Order: sequence, then C-alpha cells, then structure tokens
Amino acid sequence: MTVAPTPPQAVPGRVVFIGAGPGSADLITLRGAARLAEADVVLFDALTDPALRRLAPQARWIDVGKRGYAKATRQATIDAMLVKLARQHALVVRLKGGDGSVFGRLEEELQALADAGIDCEVVPGVTAALAAAADARRPLTRRGNGRSVSLTTAVTQAGTLQGGRHADTEVFYMAGRQLGALGRALRQAGWPAHTPVCVVSRAGWPDALTSDHALDDLGAAAVLHAGRPTVVTVGAGARAIGASAAAAQPAPATPAACVAVAP
Repeated sequence: MTVAPTPPQAVPGRVVFIGAGPGSADLITLRGAARLAEADVVLFDALTDPALRRLAPQARWIDVGKRGYAKATRQATIDAMLVKLARQHALVVRLKGGDGSVFGRLEEELQALADAGIDCEVVPGVTAALAAAADARRPLTRRGNGRSVSLTTAVTQAGTLQGGRHADTEVFYMAGRQLGALGRALRQAGWPAHTPVCVVSRAGWPDALTSDHALDDLGAAAVLHAGRPTVVTVGAGARAIGASAAAAQPAPATPAACVAVAP
C-alpha cells in the first residue's frame, strides 16, 4: 500500500507594526518606509496619509481604521485578520498612525500574534505629542521647570473625561470635543486659571493649526479646532518661548478630577 506523503505545514509569515507618524507621509522613519516597501498586505489606520501607498504599490491595502464618534473596525476583528493574513503571506504590515505604543492598542495585537505563534517586529513612529510640540515650536521639556511629561487620553474607557496633575507638562490626546470640560476638570485638579495651554489640531500636516489659551478660557478653542484631531498641551511645555516660567507652575498635586461625558 502506498501512503501519500504528508504535505509540509505552511510557515506563517511575519507581521511588522509600523508607526507612520501623525501626519504627512514624510514623517515615517526610514526603517518604517523600508519595511512598508516589502509588504504583501497592509492593514492601515484611519489617520495615516494616503500618500504612503506609493511606498508599497504592490501590496493589498485594507482599511481597519478607528474613528472617534463614527464607524470603526472592532479590535477583535483586527486581531483575527492579522493572524489569518500572516498565515497566508510572507509579510503583513500593520500601519498605525503616530506611534503604535502610545494609545495605539498595540498590546492587544501583539498578544494575538504571540498566542498564534507568529513572529513580529515593532518599528517606532513619531507620536502626536511630539508633532504638536514641533508645530507649535514649544519644547515639551524645559530646563529647570519642565522636567516631566505625561501623555494622557482625555476620555477614559468608561467614557469619563479625566484631568489631573501628574507632571510639569500634561499632553492630552483625543480631547477636541471636550475642551471646555477638560479645562474645568484641570482647574478642579489644582491647575491655576492662568496656566498656559497650547492646542494643536492636525499636528504633522501642512494645515496644522495652533492656538494659545489660558486654562480658564480653554473652551474658546472648541470652535477653532472643531472636527480636527486635536492635541492639548498644558503647563510648562505649553508656555511660549520667552514667556515667564511662573505662569506654567501648577498648584500642589491633587487627585485627578473626573467629569462624565456623553458617549
């Protein structure tokens, strides 16, 4: 009796997570661009520059973007797609806006691949806080009075807006729809009313918009930046170059203040 040989098991491909930066395509790193050029399939986020497609014209591009207050791809779906595609292709790229390790849900996707025994690589990218600081020409750290920086999402997973004082400079992501409430929460947490705040929308893009405010007037930025991805910098790193450092000094730390917001 002749026994047919067992076909060899397919060797899964690799997944490379690439931080594309927060805006224009030229903010991607050289390593990120090189890995992207080798991709068979690219799963890309909503805010990545469409011009990046020119780096991988041979690849199949799949939109798995998450959009605040709008239609979004479920995280479990993205996890499953990464595993499935890695078993079908040599190189799968997961293209994330900004840097995947900063509010990019990188952990869930790394865990899904680890559970499936699939190799991966992480290529860092420019996160929105750094692009906003560059657009506004405001160093996030300042010698002598700006030695610490905190990166925070404005709204928690439970749908609560949270403001506190955890560092000399606080940078809030995804705060554009809640600027007035964020200002009130930060005042309750001990920041003085005159604390400088710098708001940047579409950081890293040619049409980036920057505005300066005192904390008690932060709500005034809502109309100016409406409908645009927004980064809010509070404290030492928001202070204009040459301005008095005393304006950025907060009161002693107090527990974080929470404000309920509509989903």
